[in-house]
Amino acid sequence: MFNTFARAFVARLIDPLGVALVKVGLTPNAVTLLGTVGAVSSALLFLPRGMLLAGTFTVWAFVMLDLVDGAMARAAGTTRFGAVLDATCDRLVDGALFAAITWWAFATGRPRAAAAALVCLVLAQVISYVKARAEASGFSAQGGVAERAERLAIALIGTGLQGLGVPYAVEVSLWLLALLSLLTLVQRIRVVVEAARNAGS
Repeated sequence: MFNTFARAFVARLIDPLGVALVKVGLTPNAVTLLGTVGAVSSALLFLPRGMLLAGTFTVWAFVMLDLVDGAMARAAGTTRFGAVLDATCDRLVDGALFAAITWWAFATGRPRAAAAALVCLVLAQVISYVKARAEASGFSAQGGVAERAERLAIALIGTGLQGLGVPYAVEVSLWLLALLSLLTLVQRIRVVVEAARNAGS
């Protein structure tokens, strides 16, 4: 859903940084790993302890490295291993974020928020799996109203607002995200069904 214009605009801002980092000897894979370790560690360190603002900003900062490693990959050339590593690390970050929110919700007596976080965690993994499995079968399963960027943004907006004292912000944002994620899953499956039908599979 993060439209083509927005992607192109962000790429124009980030690409020069990617080129500069490649020139000083850094690799996209190293930045991917750094961002993953930082985001996972921040989520698990801050969020379960109720430090929602600190968790929101540090996780978001490390997630932004995902844009940088993409720019570096465009500058240095993508590799199949790099693509697999990037997708794997994305799943680790998603899992750690929603697991940490679930942990916080249970620890603070918010079972409905915990349930929403668990639903979002499962749907995030399944949405990504549908895309990967479809591509492995020669189909495309792109798009949807809540791709990874939207999922992270909605979840972190919720934790940030809750950290600022807005009641029920996490619960509301996560149930909204669960609904949008379910819609995205349906959209992607429909795309695969249509592609398979057109291919006669």
